[in-house]
Amino acid sequence: MKIAPIDIAHKTFNRKMMGLDTQEVMDFLRLVADELEGVIRERNSLKETLRERELTIAEYRERDDLLKSTITTAARMAEKIQSDADREAKLILHDANQKSEMIVRDARDSLKKIYQEITELKRIRMQFENNLRALMQSHLTMLDQGNKVMPSPSLEPRINVEIQESEDPTQIKAKVAEAVKHAVRNPEP
Repeated sequence: MKIAPIDIAHKTFNRKMMGLDTQEVMDFLRLVADELEGVIRERNSLKETLRERELTIAEYRERDDLLKSTITTAARMAEKIQSDADREAKLILHDANQKSEMIVRDARDSLKKIYQEITELKRIRMQFENNLRALMQSHLTMLDQGNKVMPSPSLEPRINVEIQESEDPTQIKAKVAEAVKHAVRNPEP
């Protein structure tokens, strides 16, 4: 059976002969009741404080669990982002390598075509120069043969244009231009 402070304060004793001093017992009981009431208030206060602290601890535990799960989720997300970034970087590098190989291949093909065109143009130029030399040689030969058959009655000395195979095209052009000027200035009858 629990005894409350009020029970102690209202407790009465039977009177006996030659018994205890009632006033003294009553004073003492009041003192015990007050002391017990203080202890009970302190106990209730401690219980309330304990309950508040337990609630705070429970709240901190919930926050701790939430933080742990958030950190775990963030770590997983960071790993996922990292793996996605690595995968995307590999794809970009692979795509860039393929494009660069294609560009290099196209550049080589273009270079090969340009070299072929240059070679063809050189061949055409050489053929043109040879044909021009042959044409000029044949015309000069025809002129020489015509002069042998029918010599020119002019008294001025004639310019003889002889072209050699090793001559520079600019020299050939200069000789032909000089011969044309001379023929224009001195037309033969």
